[in-house]
Parts: sequence; structure tokens; C-alpha cells
Amino acid sequence: MDRQRLDKWLWHARVVKTRSSAAALVEGGRVRIAGTRQKTPSHPVKTGDVLTISLDNRIRVMRVTGFAERRGDAPAARLLYDDMDPHPGAKYE
Repeated sequence: MDRQRLDKWLWHARVVKTRSSAAALVEGGRVRIAGTRQKTPSHPVKTGDVLTISLDNRIRVMRVTGFAERRGDAPAARLLYDDMDPHPGAKYE
């Protein structure tokens, strides 16, 4: 697999708890790929894409490193991305 739907990848990477939450996050304009705001949950992501996600008063920056066929546990989800957050744990208001 070399591409995956954005909402599905966010769910598999455990950014959100449900796939419908992932779709709402994207439709709300809170996800960017390479700096471009995405509004379509079905937009494909590929290895190497950099996602900027605004979630719970935090900005997360992640590089896609892989895909999964099924949603796994947290250690398996961690293998799907590189965390590029320059200020881990910082909250923005």
C-alpha cells in the first residue's frame, strides 16, 4: 500500500478515537498536508507527507512513515509516523 485516505490514516495512527471524528477534523479544516489545508476526508496521504493537525488546543506535526490495514494498539500506531513537534506537550490558546 502506497496511499491511504486521510481520515483512515488519522484513525489508524490513533490521532482520534473514531473514524467519524477523523472525518470531522478534516472537514473542519484542522488538518494540513504540506501546508495546504485539506477539507476532504478521502484525500490520499502518502509516505513522506507532513501533516499539521490542530487538535485540543495543540498543534501536532507528523511525517507519514507507513500505513496499516487495520487499527492496532498504540505501539503499532506509533510506527505509522515520525513526531516532528518542535515543542512536545505545549498547549496553544
